[in-house]
Amino acid sequence: MYTRRITALGAVLIVGNAVLVANLAFYMKNSAYLQTASHQNQLTVTAGSVEGTIYDRNLQPLVNQDSSYYAFVNPTPNSIAALLPHIREITPVLEALQDPDSAPFCCEVNTSEISDPDITVLEVPVRYSENSIAPHVIGYTLEHAGITGLESDFDEILRQEEDSVSVSYTVDAVRQVLTGVEAVISPAEYKNPGVVTTLDRRIQEICEAQEIEKGAIVVMDVHSGDVLAMASFPDYAPDAIGDALSNPDSPLINRCLYAYNVGSIFKLMTCAAAYTQNLQNFTAECTGSTQIREQIFRCHDLSGHGALTMKDAMVQSCNTYFVQLSQLLQPVLMRETAQDFGFGRQIVLSRSIISSSGTLPQIKDLSLPAEMANFCFGQGLLTATPLQVTQMTCGIANNGNMPLARLVRGIVNTNHTNNLNFDYLIENERSPMYARAIKRNTAYYLRDMMVAAINENPNSNAIPETVFAAAKTSTAQTGRYDEDGQELCHAWITGYFPIDEPEYAVTVLVEDGGYGNTAAAPIFRDIVDQINEISD
Repeated sequence: MYTRRITALGAVLIVGNAVLVANLAFYMKNSAYLQTASHQNQLTVTAGSVEGTIYDRNLQPLVNQDSSYYAFVNPTPNSIAALLPHIREITPVLEALQDPDSAPFCCEVNTSEISDPDITVLEVPVRYSENSIAPHVIGYTLEHAGITGLESDFDEILRQEEDSVSVSYTVDAVRQVLTGVEAVISPAEYKNPGVVTTLDRRIQEICEAQEIEKGAIVVMDVHSGDVLAMASFPDYAPDAIGDALSNPDSPLINRCLYAYNVGSIFKLMTCAAAYTQNLQNFTAECTGSTQIREQIFRCHDLSGHGALTMKDAMVQSCNTYFVQLSQLLQPVLMRETAQDFGFGRQIVLSRSIISSSGTLPQIKDLSLPAEMANFCFGQGLLTATPLQVTQMTCGIANNGNMPLARLVRGIVNTNHTNNLNFDYLIENERSPMYARAIKRNTAYYLRDMMVAAINENPNSNAIPETVFAAAKTSTAQTGRYDEDGQELCHAWITGYFPIDEPEYAVTVLVEDGGYGNTAAAPIFRDIVDQINEISD
């Protein structure tokens, strides 16, 4: 955040330093400045406040992770000479030395090692830095008040006590430091409690490193529902909100919580309803298109897939199969199946971090054969968020017992040491909560479908190199078109791994990205491989 360096001042500093030192010498020799005042005062110089830290699940800091060094200076010719080679910005120093009283001041420096009795260097935590992550979760502050995200939701906890880095000097009536009286040093005490999230810093960094122009990535723990990563693209710098506000790609939007057209990943819900109705053996002939009443539905393979089983249709992602299947399914059952998996319902992660409910068609809508057909392959009125889709995948991978998404573990009181060792107790931590979405056998059936969808597809770009995974892609139509008349489609993939003992659910959305297998699947593959490597 400080970019001007003293190396650019060159000869100006040599002349300026000589003038400043000469002035200091004059003031110091003047008896008016050397006499001991009859009335003594305390002068406290403060470098900044210290706010409570937001941590990941392993108590790795997500804010306050870097520090700056501030020099607290009693200005003398020797202290100024020792200070000048280490200052980060000249302006605060010049302003302080132009004060005719030459009172103590502080400025940022580039080292903790400045050897002078009139200089005290203290470490001050930096709230946000180049290493800051998860801005859409953390949020940002303005004038030491939380504005968005967890900064806002836990503002009273993170900033409940005054905690600043300061040095107090005993001075005379003209603010000259009295000799022989030691300054009182107040380093950061880390008085404020911290907030512990479910995020895993390593997984969050893996997700944020992916190259997505616009979109979202969510990673969840299959068993607990803990959100391990939630990355929205583009991101923003919490200390440069003005830039984010002027960006036409709206980086302040958390796309993990934003509802989109879903597409073929919703076919998993259709398969669940079909299994419940004992229609898992249904077969159909794909000729490239099929007609429901007056509406023609076309397959992405206009030449047709031929005779298909349900597993074949899942591997080929054949829309016309699911259109024909839709006419045998009960609309009430279809809607209830989706609702049991959380579609059409908000997910509340904290007071302000709330997933959109998306759009779930009503029964009266699904009574129309064409709308029911659209619904069964994830189009039409249906919309959902990446977080909802990931929670659905957790429900499938966890044998139908769907964990409810959780972002905040609790509050922690920390004993901060130089080695970053913590004695801690997380308060108010709740146990995982679940919703029984489907029966175990139905979940087994859907897991087999997801395994086949990528591993039996020779053209799949989603297959990891280091672990077996299960997944389903989507190419979701939006009804919007680019300047060349091509329809814009959202690229999706959602899946879990390992397939035998699932631990992680991963969803990738590339907004207006095109085909799921082209735009989203390679990102899924890379994330899975990287998470698997750090989990070994």
